[in-house]
Formats: sequence, structure tokens, C-alpha cells
Amino acid sequence: MARTELTPQDIEYKKVISSKLQRLLNSSGKKQIDITRQTGIPASTLTGYFKGTRLPSPKNVAKLASFFNVPDYEIDPRFKKDDGKEYIDLTGISQTDSEEKIFSYEGKEVPKRDLELIRRILETGEYDE
Repeated sequence: MARTELTPQDIEYKKVISSKLQRLLNSSGKKQIDITRQTGIPASTLTGYFKGTRLPSPKNVAKLASFFNVPDYEIDPRFKKDDGKEYIDLTGISQTDSEEKIFSYEGKEVPKRDLELIRRILETGEYDE
């Protein structure tokens, strides 16, 4: 079965997704084989995503997002909400210290004290300094 011709936007998406996957993999300290083992995405398919020669299916984007513990739009810009608002994913903010995560804003690490304040606000809806 012949594949449909890619639009210029799809070609750009492949580059963006490849770059984002490389960055996530490098910062995770894991290897592509770890992704294959955990997600079940075949190594050859995964290689296509990392080389920028294939676009991932929505199902595989979800698997990759779960593996890297990021929202799907952090991997694939086709999933970005386009309502003019900026969204920040705070998934995992209430994790214990044994499940350490680094949160950042504009490239700067968010201090633990601030994360605790954000977590309290989200859980209770109350803000008190």
C-alpha cells in the first residue's frame, strides 16, 4: 500500500519530533532500546522517529509521552492545544522525594519550596505565604 505524500508541515513535524525525542532521551540517561522494551514500539520504527524519517502515530506518541513522563504535545506539536492559552503540565508535582523530578520554568529549575506551594494551591485551592 502506497503512503500518502507528506505536506511541508508534516516534513517539519518529523524534524521537530526527532529533535524533541533526542533531547528527551539525552536528558533521561536512557537508550532507545529501553524505549522499545518498555513501550513495545519496534526498534526500526523508533529509529525512524529519531532520524526524522517517520511520523509517529497518535498511539505511539502516547506511549512515548508516558515513557518520558511528559504531555504528548512535548513530543509531537500536532497535539498542542491551539486556543491561544499557554499550558503547563504539572503531572507528578506531588511525587515524593524518592521519585525525584526536576521542574523548570524558562530554563530555570523551580525550587522545591515553590513546588510545595504550587502543590498545596492545587490540592486545596488556598494560597497563604
